[in-house]
Amino acid sequence: MPKDFLRQGLSAAQAAKRLALDGPNEMPSADNRNFLRILVDIFKQPMIFLLLAAGTVYFILGSRAEAILMIGSIFFVFIIEIVQENKTEKTLQALKNLSSPRALVIRGGQQMRIAGRDVVIGDLVILAEGDRIPADALVLEETNFNVNEAMLTGESLPVSKHAWLDKDMPAADLENRHEYFVFGGTLAVKGQAMARVLQIGAQTEMGKIGVSLKILQPEQTFIQRETKQLVKIFAVVAVSACLIVFSYYLLAKADLLHGILSGLTLAISILPEELPVVLTVFLSLGAWRISQRKVLARRVSAIEMLGAATVLCTDKTGTLTQNKISVEELSIGAQRFAINQDSQTMPASFQELVQYTVLASPPDPFDPMEKAMRALAKRVLPAGADQPVGWSFAKEYPLVEKLLAVSCAWRTTDDGQAVVAAKGAPEAIIDLCHLSALESEQVLKQVQLLAAAGRRVMAVARANWDAKQLPTSQHDYDFKLLGLLGLADPIRPEAKAAIAQCYGAGIRVVMITGDYPATAAHIATELGLDFATGILTGEEVESLAPAQLKKKVAVINIFARMAPAQKLKLVKALKANGEVVAMTGDGVNDAPALKAAHIGVAMGQRGTDVAREAAGLVLLDDNFASIVAAVRMGRRIFINLKKAMSYLLAVHLPIIGLSLIPLLAGMPIALLPAHIVFLELIIDPACSIAFEMEPEEKGIMKRRPRLASERILDRRTIIKAMIRGLAAAAICVSAYIWAATHWPLEEARLVGFICVVAVNLAFILSGRSETQNIFKTIMVPNRAVWLLLVGTLILQVVIFSFAPAARLFGFGEMHSWHYGWGIAAFVLALAIGEGTKLMYRKPNA
Repeated sequence: MPKDFLRQGLSAAQAAKRLALDGPNEMPSADNRNFLRILVDIFKQPMIFLLLAAGTVYFILGSRAEAILMIGSIFFVFIIEIVQENKTEKTLQALKNLSSPRALVIRGGQQMRIAGRDVVIGDLVILAEGDRIPADALVLEETNFNVNEAMLTGESLPVSKHAWLDKDMPAADLENRHEYFVFGGTLAVKGQAMARVLQIGAQTEMGKIGVSLKILQPEQTFIQRETKQLVKIFAVVAVSACLIVFSYYLLAKADLLHGILSGLTLAISILPEELPVVLTVFLSLGAWRISQRKVLARRVSAIEMLGAATVLCTDKTGTLTQNKISVEELSIGAQRFAINQDSQTMPASFQELVQYTVLASPPDPFDPMEKAMRALAKRVLPAGADQPVGWSFAKEYPLVEKLLAVSCAWRTTDDGQAVVAAKGAPEAIIDLCHLSALESEQVLKQVQLLAAAGRRVMAVARANWDAKQLPTSQHDYDFKLLGLLGLADPIRPEAKAAIAQCYGAGIRVVMITGDYPATAAHIATELGLDFATGILTGEEVESLAPAQLKKKVAVINIFARMAPAQKLKLVKALKANGEVVAMTGDGVNDAPALKAAHIGVAMGQRGTDVAREAAGLVLLDDNFASIVAAVRMGRRIFINLKKAMSYLLAVHLPIIGLSLIPLLAGMPIALLPAHIVFLELIIDPACSIAFEMEPEEKGIMKRRPRLASERILDRRTIIKAMIRGLAAAAICVSAYIWAATHWPLEEARLVGFICVVAVNLAFILSGRSETQNIFKTIMVPNRAVWLLLVGTLILQVVIFSFAPAARLFGFGEMHSWHYGWGIAAFVLALAIGEGTKLMYRKPNA
């Protein structure tokens, strides 16, 4: 191994060559549905069975043209299914690529985060607490590194890992020393390490035992369960109606074949086979649309809940701020030194503070705060002052929950003398320095002054150690306080507008931060975040009883000095108040809160794999404005899905009416299976494409959040749809019955068909909005709607004008005045659709 490999890693060209040679780092997974599987799944659909049965009856009756049309319609359904399947697969594959676990690698001397599937053999990966290990690798460097290998071994206790230092160890012996290896799919739970990838994908230990990577697994959401129940109800009604009609023909008319045909026609008209298609399209395309707003939906249930969110709980650093931290001010006792970007020198007393800040940090930091400290040191310290010649790193004491400080011990001589640098939260450093009450009070006063200016405050201390054996605890050192650092993190320019948008939408924004209350108050003022009711600290959260906390969280919007574990209490208290909670998080300890929240939002850039796996959404750019954009999109998805469902319910009623009522009146069949197939070619794309593409309604973010319990087909929606559908059925049936009593059957069918197509198109246009009239929505662009309308009219004219097609559909000769019936039905249906909008005039659709 080259000496500089640990600093350089693979080059981009080497990585690309390995990726092409070995393929992506993926576990064996289920293949996408192939042609045969799609064909089998299509023939499982009840509608296909009904069309096949109708075609068979037509063949027996000798109506070969009609039979061919029925069988041919299955081919069109198959084509539509292939197109939708291809689009869905592409969407899901794109989401799968996004949701692939991320890996931090060194390539060409630069640290970069890549998708886990792009990791190649030979890559240097940097592993830290909370990371999902991307592949089997050999540990080269480590600091207190422990791994949970329960997925592989079943053993729940973490396993300690060690760096491979004995380069002369025989390869055969090394293979049996698992303490030197980490394995793909296992979880880093403590410390950090650097490892070189040895095996990827199916060649890893996890791959060998056949564990599949299953990303974006299908899951039953509330809407899916509701729709499944609705389909069952319609199916029972369809079968029952089919049997009744068949029995009537058999017993009253002794006409078996026409009884079967009439029963099948009625069943086809009743069965809402579009419902599963609508859900598939809306949820998969909804997830894709949200990903375009830099938010990955890992669970479709999160898409459902987005529009109902009433509280957005967000971290400050990196979400509301830019996470571009810089050191702005230094404090030693009562002395303060302001830093600007041009600062090249500073007093000697402050140089020691900067020097020990860097000594308490890793040499190649990833954390933005440590990067800011090292950048300052390069500007103001003499060359080599950050690590004097002859000093060597000896030991690190990592940050723990009960002591928020990190210490690094450095050997200064061969006889065991050491210097220790510590940095961390001021309270933790005060504890390590064993300051008196008066001294602590003076330090905290300086902390408050820095915090009031919006600074994030960190304290630094140093200690000496003369013995060769270093202690196990930081408390064993005699630390001396060196001073304080005031760090600044500018707010994201778009965050203020996003918070204002939330307030307009009736959504509370709760800021959670580990900073001091004064710092949080300063940032909140900049953001326009309401904190008139006060600020609650993590210590106060711990001290409050559940009932007291429930009252507090109902009015307080800023929580300061919060530990990750306290987020769970906050989520539970908010949920107890009936709020629909979205919670952001990035660390291992955030996972319980993310899982408990209605909408868990993990950070995509700085978040751990554990947090991402616990969350329903992943914020790809860690930006609060992206959460708000996702909420906006979630509202659009739910509203448009509601429109599609309402349209489906309404438009099936006139079809059912034309299929059933003439039979009950002893008249000939009004609609044939061919007519219903034609109507399905309108209904399917209308509900699954046209309504899905409908732009968001005006003022969508000025409405109160919908209730979490609100159903897609709630009482209000059902009543509106029933009124529209029954009125449309009355129009179509009346037109057919009148025409059938005055004209030949072929002309009556033509009139009935024209009317049902007309009301269908009217419902599409009127249903584009439940809050605005058609004169406002007609100018709103939606290419799918206009293509559908124009395509339907052209196809209808072709059928009417082309004699063989007209005979196939059972139509008589077409006259221009027949269109008058269609125009009248269209106008009446449009008036009904617009009139029902006046019912329940609430802002939430």
